[in-house]
Amino acid sequence: MIKSEIGRPEKQRKVLRGLGLNKLNSCVTLADTPQTRGMINKVIHLVSVEDIRE
Repeated sequence: MIKSEIGRPEKQRKVLRGLGLNKLNSCVTLADTPQTRGMINKVIHLVSVEDIRE
């Protein structure tokens, strides 16, 4: 998460928590699913996304 959830609508806060992002500058690794991409699209202005190939 690159921007704070303070002052954001409750729906966006719940999406961030659903993605596992609780604190500023936190990071998580998630599976590439349509559900995850949809959640990211709702808060794309608050997060940074990188594709990791293994």
